[in-house]
Amino acid sequence: MKEAYAAISREKAKPLVLECIGIDQPRPDEILVRIVASGVCHTDMVVRDQGYDVPQPVVLGHEGSGVVEVVGADVKELSPGDHVALSYAYCGKCEKCRGGTPYYCEDFFGRNFRGTRPDGSCPLHDSHGTQISGCFFEQSSFATYAIASERNAVRVSKDVPLELMGPLGCGLQTGAGAVLNCLKPQPGSSIAVFGAGAVGMAAVMAAKIAGCSTIIVIDLNDERLELAIELGATHIINARNRDSVKAIREIIPEGADFSLECTSSPKVFRQAVDCLGTPGTCGLVGSSALGTEGIVDIGNFLFGRTLVGVVEGQSIPSKFIPELIEYWQQGRFPFDKLVQFYDLNQINEAMADSESGKVIKPILRMKH
Repeated sequence: MKEAYAAISREKAKPLVLECIGIDQPRPDEILVRIVASGVCHTDMVVRDQGYDVPQPVVLGHEGSGVVEVVGADVKELSPGDHVALSYAYCGKCEKCRGGTPYYCEDFFGRNFRGTRPDGSCPLHDSHGTQISGCFFEQSSFATYAIASERNAVRVSKDVPLELMGPLGCGLQTGAGAVLNCLKPQPGSSIAVFGAGAVGMAAVMAAKIAGCSTIIVIDLNDERLELAIELGATHIINARNRDSVKAIREIIPEGADFSLECTSSPKVFRQAVDCLGTPGTCGLVGSSALGTEGIVDIGNFLFGRTLVGVVEGQSIPSKFIPELIEYWQQGRFPFDKLVQFYDLNQINEAMADSESGKVIKPILRMKH
């Protein structure tokens, strides 16, 4: 058993607690990763607050990056010493996975939010030897070590800064992939991005890569809106001061070709639909608590408008993460401008700064 230092969510909506835990050796199809860093994502806070029913106590974290230390006997593509970014989990066997759409895996929710392996076991134990929930996105990377699988570990070059790579596995690939893999705007298209967090900012950079001529960003934070201009936005709207839909129609009288809802707010979701032209497509990526309902005018869809839910940016991580790294190396996807680093023992501060809007993408660095 490997000893690790981990942040544990023990009670609903309460601060995480730092504890020493034990981690079992990897099974034949698993790997042990020494975590170097892990991004903090909105979904971590949703689960901490039990918006998704993941059993507590649980070790969260699903944007890990690190170094492979041990590989199971059945692992073929990874070796000890490899640098990896960790992404979402999928079974690899169902019809959706075999058909090339693992982000629609039939066991997606179970593999990522069950808190255990499919057989009910978990490799994590507290100091008393009691099993605690983990396997969160098949990683639980708010710890100095994590068990992952060959499927959700993406090898990255040792020439790139490993501590930056984790957020590519979820938040950044979600925003960028929603544009490049799902909406696929043609050069000259218009898009309205609601929410200038990490997902929204990744979408802005991706829209610029795609050649969108009008990129409108809507948020309540002026500093974030100014950064959005730096990253590629052509117009910004502070929704605290203006009616977002009217403001978008002033810029594009016929309405936007595309919109992306990144806030998980039902009110904003309605605005993202209402701002569309005809036809037009709204991508929904905001991670709401289960049971959240949104109201739209059905008439909006009578003339060819489309609403599409986007999971993980419809990304195949082994292909898309290297693509994003290449864009970053070219200076076209400068996601490092979104980042602020914290030590693992500052995790509650990092979460608070993310929720308040003070920081766009916190990344926790592990001390070994």
